[in-house]
Amino acid sequence: MRGCQSRNTIQPAPNRFPAMSLDVFLALLVFSFVSSVTPGPNNFMLLASGVNFGFRRTIPHMLGIAGGFASLLLAVGFGLGAVLNAFPALHTGLKLAGGAYLLYLAWRIAMARALGPDRGGKGDPMTFLEAAAFQWVNPKAWVMALTAMAVYTDPAAPFVTVLLVALAFVLVNFPSVSVWAGFGVALRGFLADPARLKWFNIAMGLALAATLWPMLR
Repeated sequence: MRGCQSRNTIQPAPNRFPAMSLDVFLALLVFSFVSSVTPGPNNFMLLASGVNFGFRRTIPHMLGIAGGFASLLLAVGFGLGAVLNAFPALHTGLKLAGGAYLLYLAWRIAMARALGPDRGGKGDPMTFLEAAAFQWVNPKAWVMALTAMAVYTDPAAPFVTVLLVALAFVLVNFPSVSVWAGFGVALRGFLADPARLKWFNIAMGLALAATLWPMLR
């Protein structure tokens, strides 16, 4: 009788794998898609690049966004966010550097006046490394990374959940941002007129500069 009671009281150890439930991972995918596809510095630049250079020449830019943001997510998840919170001056310096670089990119877009090969070698599309590096000074990218890591990582399984957050953005980011490059390609015919292209690029430059407002408030 004692043996039966003993067996009845034994409970199996809780299984903590996977570290993130399916419904949480699906919610993370939705967050990744919405935050990646909504307007921001990356998407305004991709729209302008699609217009000025076409889809194929914009692919390194899109891949750079995906790769650079994944590296930023991993860095934030594995401790960089805590370092910035501990040293506010470092965070402020990063924001100022990012703002200055973003204004430079806005000016470069606004001054573009010709499509593709007609640009005379000026204003080539952003390279993979340039786009990847830009994620580290992109205000929207920092907000996305800090929010994703705060909401979707589990302190009981930090390593695995940080990797899952990065994986979710890798899966979603490239298809999301490519939509904006595609919009730009669709507008190439309409913007073949130099006057229309001029004002479009000026509008994109101003829109890109305006994305600094949330950071400066």
